[in-house]
Amino acid sequence: MTRAIRFDEYGDVDVLQVVEIDVPAPGPGQVQVEVRAAGIIFSEAVIRSGALAERFPATFPSGQGSDLAGVVRAVGEDVDGFLANDEVLGWSSERSSHAELVNVPAEQLIPKPPALGWQEAGGLYVVGVTAVGAARSVDAGRGDTVVVSAAAGGVGTVLIQLLQVRGAEVIGIASENNREWLESKGVTHVAYGEGLAERIRGVAPNGVDAFVDLFGPEYLDLAVGIGVAIGRIDTIASHQKAMEIGAMTEGGAEASSAQNLSIVADLVASGQIEVPIAAVYPLDRVRDAYREIERRHARGKIVLVP
Repeated sequence: MTRAIRFDEYGDVDVLQVVEIDVPAPGPGQVQVEVRAAGIIFSEAVIRSGALAERFPATFPSGQGSDLAGVVRAVGEDVDGFLANDEVLGWSSERSSHAELVNVPAEQLIPKPPALGWQEAGGLYVVGVTAVGAARSVDAGRGDTVVVSAAAGGVGTVLIQLLQVRGAEVIGIASENNREWLESKGVTHVAYGEGLAERIRGVAPNGVDAFVDLFGPEYLDLAVGIGVAIGRIDTIASHQKAMEIGAMTEGGAEASSAQNLSIVADLVASGQIEVPIAAVYPLDRVRDAYREIERRHARGKIVLVP
């Protein structure tokens, strides 16, 4: 028996429970991982609420969690490249990583670089591959000026740094509380709120080449309003609005691969990208962890540790 997060109905954080479950031996192609850290993401809260029941229906009892990092405890048949006691990171496609023990396909794991801490590794998959997908979508590179909304959030903190690795100049939209951190990363900070378009024009007198929205549809209107070409606007948060104006919606789903995760993991391990950890909660306090992420003001990742 092992502990895992489950919920039996849609609702707020109170439906989340820590329960004892049986975890079978890993099947063919699977690896059993003892989880050391597992990140949480805002979309899990939206799914749990039932707001996406038509697009992403839950099968009850439902688990939670995609990101994970841990130690291999067993491998199934036909698995090459992983052995017991190997340190790994990766993801579950079954929404099951918020647990002490989980079975995942071997192709969804990579070796954990020794220099990568457990908390950073456990919160890296979703933000890492989403950042890769968004940067690739807007074709950001040297000489480009790119605006990122929600620049101090989980995806934003990784994306702004990845864009700089690619040679772009980055303008980050975030609260005034995040100015110092963003500027320490070489990002030009602009505060959200009334007059935002004028503030962006003030710090980008030669115009903006690309825009990545990580928050909501109002930022797609902003991108169009400041003259960004539709073909270089990407969102991970506003699919309906993107369909209306013809913007792109590339993010984690399109970039989800062990190869892309390895790229980001190596950048973090080498110190080129920092993954800020906003908070760490034990599994028993999963409700508190989701209360914090649902406020949408955390800088970086919130991580559960079994």
